[in-house]
Amino acid sequence: MTDSLIENSSTVRTGGRLTVAQGTALYVGAVLGTGVIALPALAAEAAGPASLLAWLALVVLSMPLAATFAALGARYPDAGGVSTYVRNAFGPRAAAIVGWCFYFAVPAGAPAAALFAGGYVAAALGGGGTTTAVTGAILIVVVTVTNALGLRVSGRVQLVLAALLVALLLTAVLAALPHLRWDNLRPFAPHGWLAVGPAAALLVWSFAGWEAITHLAADFRRPKRDLPRAATIAVVVVGVLYLGVAGATVLVLGPAAGESEAPLAELLALGIGGEVHLLAAVAALLLTLGTMNAYFAGAAKLGAALGRDGALPAWLDRGSSAGEVPRRSLLVVSVLAAVAMAVAVAAGIGPKPLVLLTTGCFVLVYALGTAAALRLLPRGTRAHRSALFALVAVTALLVMTGWYLLWPLLLAAGALLYLRLRRSTSDAAASGLG
Repeated sequence: MTDSLIENSSTVRTGGRLTVAQGTALYVGAVLGTGVIALPALAAEAAGPASLLAWLALVVLSMPLAATFAALGARYPDAGGVSTYVRNAFGPRAAAIVGWCFYFAVPAGAPAAALFAGGYVAAALGGGGTTTAVTGAILIVVVTVTNALGLRVSGRVQLVLAALLVALLLTAVLAALPHLRWDNLRPFAPHGWLAVGPAAALLVWSFAGWEAITHLAADFRRPKRDLPRAATIAVVVVGVLYLGVAGATVLVLGPAAGESEAPLAELLALGIGGEVHLLAAVAALLLTLGTMNAYFAGAAKLGAALGRDGALPAWLDRGSSAGEVPRRSLLVVSVLAAVAMAVAVAAGIGPKPLVLLTTGCFVLVYALGTAAALRLLPRGTRAHRSALFALVAVTALLVMTGWYLLWPLLLAAGALLYLRLRRSTSDAAASGLG
């Protein structure tokens, strides 16, 4: 990419269609994902009531992380998102690594979420693995069609989904309050205080997503004002809902929380009655559809930007400008997601490995993105201080990722190899012309 294009990335054409409300809904959909259905129980199993400290710690981390990416998005509203920020800070090679890690993480994470929701549908309707796979495939098709219709439709759909999701979670928490028992907090740390660490590691998946909407920054009507506002509102909404559901799970279900496969559905059933499995299926579908919709939108835009910048084939570059629909990039994401889901179903490995591979990619993206923020954001500002705090915290998460870092490292090698081959091809073509 030429220096002039790098310089112009901060002045890319704006004036898109997304409002603060739609942007907030996209944020909520990206972050408030399928983890809220199962992870409160898994965290409670790992650390007991002390798992609430892990939830609180990650909510606190979300504040500087969301503020950092929102500040970058407002300053550099470009479809490349984190890839653009890293490019401006460290050059095209680092940007390609970030772009590849995010772009190819989504086709792994999306089928994991789709299969997770499919499992709940199978529990409610029967049909076992067939129902699970069919539900997952339908979800991939739905989010593909929705995004192919354009950002305006996608934003409106996301707004409706977010409203339904917030209403559902609030209903579950409020309806269960009469059954709250403070005695369920004792013993507070039955597995020791060190168990809070593994519980926090489990919850990282629930808080991934604060970087996803930066790829859509140029599609906001007024990015410099609207993007930070949307991020701030989303942090409050997500934090309140996560802490509410996790707190209700521990205080209402008590020791049985760690054994529950669908704690949210049990809270709903306990508070308002109804069929547990059907309620779980509805919640899983709403959460998964919102998350996949947001990530497909962001990844499709990113793929188009990478094609524009030479980090992926130029065939993908159509749709990288604000207001355009990146249908070619969206098609690639959808096909790869379908292939990943088919492999997971055929091999019988389930969604967990896909989730962990995706988390490894996102943590690396966060690390490079916050490091770029320290170079790009004005020193002494609140945004710069947020970036420093976020980088320290994300570095700790990077260490906790373990061997699942292998996948993002392979993607990094693939990005560098592609750039090298592309340069060699260009040089050979230039020599032939000479």
